[in-house]
Amino acid sequence: MSNHSPPPSSHHGHDDYDDVKEQDRFLPIANVARIMKRALPDNAKIAKEAKETVQECVSEFISFITSEASDRCQQEKRKTINGEDILWAMQSLGFENYAEALKIYLQRYRDTTKVEKDPHGGKPDGDEMGGQSHFPEHSGLTFINQNQGPPGPYY
Repeated sequence: MSNHSPPPSSHHGHDDYDDVKEQDRFLPIANVARIMKRALPDNAKIAKEAKETVQECVSEFISFITSEASDRCQQEKRKTINGEDILWAMQSLGFENYAEALKIYLQRYRDTTKVEKDPHGGKPDGDEMGGQSHFPEHSGLTFINQNQGPPGPYY
C-alpha cells in the first residue's frame, strides 16, 4: 500500500497543499450538501462546519482510492485508471462492502452504455459521463441497506 499522507510542510511553515486552491482540491460544497440533505428528514438542517468537514472527507477519500488505483496502473505500466482498478483499490484498502456495491453499479453502467451506443459501435450520445445521468431516477448517492434486495446505481 502506498503512502497517502499529505506532503510534509516546507521550511517556510506552510503545506504544499496551501498552494492549491480549495476549489481544485474539494468537491463542490453545494453537491456535498445536496447529498447530505437526501439522507436527512426534510426539516433537518446542516451546519456549515458539518458540510465543510464532509466535503473534505469525501474529497480525501476519492484521492485515497484513486492514488491506490494509480499505483496499480503504474506497476502494470498502464496510463488509464478503469473501474476494475477502483474496485481493486477499494478492496485492497479494506472497503470490501463498498466495492461489492460498486461492482454491481459498474456492471449496470456498462450494460446501459452498451444499449445507448449506436449500431455502428460509437459512443453514447453526448459526452462520456457528463451532463446527464445514465440512470435518471438516481441523481444522487444511494446507500445500501444490507437487509434489502439488489442495490441500484451508486452515484
